[in-house]
Amino acid sequence: MGALRDFLERHYRHFNAREVVDAARAFEAHVDAGGKMLLAMAGAMSTGELGIILARMIREGKIHAISCTGANLEEDVFNLVAHDDYEVIPSWRELSAADEKALYDRGMNRVTDTCIPETVMRHIEARLLEAWQRAAARGERKSPAEFLYEVLDDPGVQEHFQVDPADSWLIAAREAGIPVYAPGWEDSTTGNIFAANVMMGKLPDHSCVISGTEQFQHLMEWYEENHGGGTHPSVGFFQIGGGIAGDFAICAVPCLIQDLRRDVPVWGYFCQITDAQPSYGGYSGAPANEKITWGKLDVDTPRFNINSDASIVAPLIFGWVLGD
Repeated sequence: MGALRDFLERHYRHFNAREVVDAARAFEAHVDAGGKMLLAMAGAMSTGELGIILARMIREGKIHAISCTGANLEEDVFNLVAHDDYEVIPSWRELSAADEKALYDRGMNRVTDTCIPETVMRHIEARLLEAWQRAAARGERKSPAEFLYEVLDDPGVQEHFQVDPADSWLIAAREAGIPVYAPGWEDSTTGNIFAANVMMGKLPDHSCVISGTEQFQHLMEWYEENHGGGTHPSVGFFQIGGGIAGDFAICAVPCLIQDLRRDVPVWGYFCQITDAQPSYGGYSGAPANEKITWGKLDVDTPRFNINSDASIVAPLIFGWVLGD
């Protein structure tokens, strides 16, 4: 046993703490039995530098597919090339509207306590625009992640790395060859930039970036290839936060079963870390048992709801699975 495991077993015995340990044990058992695991990652976990441990999870074969917000996708790259230019504001709760405007005027975009400099966004914009234009000229179509892979391959970008590439989950995902989906990519800085460049005539149209429904089809095909057919547990679902990153991915199973009439198993494990509460019509705080009614999970699916801060809890679970 590692020091982290010893600590969690000794102290995390009740309430959300117990759920953390139970979820970690079940995660470990799932992958040890040959089951694959999909990570659905909402929010701004890349800015929170989850990549430090997530990259290890990917390289050690504990995560096999990722569905994430466009923000998480691009912010892993932003952090990689501009980490030292970020500003941390410990007293962020005390900022006035005037303080926020001052940050805006300096080109500092705040994510809770961390400000991302506008300069890195424009740096990556120039590289991405070149990649989009090349693809459009050749009639090629790629996913948002694949375009960022192309940017990261550029030696001119690599010379600007300010953190160890080993801490980039996107680089790890590419090395491992796992699929990375970015549903709702337009709701991100680079998605906004892409639309603006089409409107300015710098790109002929929107077609060089693969659409969300095309990504969804690829995910369903990936699921069919990886659920195991009963020889091992079906694909597990580890969800950070809520929103589109989670609901896009988890809907692959009911679509296969109900719309395509395919005989596939439901998700083989489910865990969600969220600070959202169950509410009227809300998704992010919906308890796992509600997903049974949608054909996403079954009565006997191992399922865990951890109501806490994912930036604290996810590294603990990942550390357990890694044997730390």
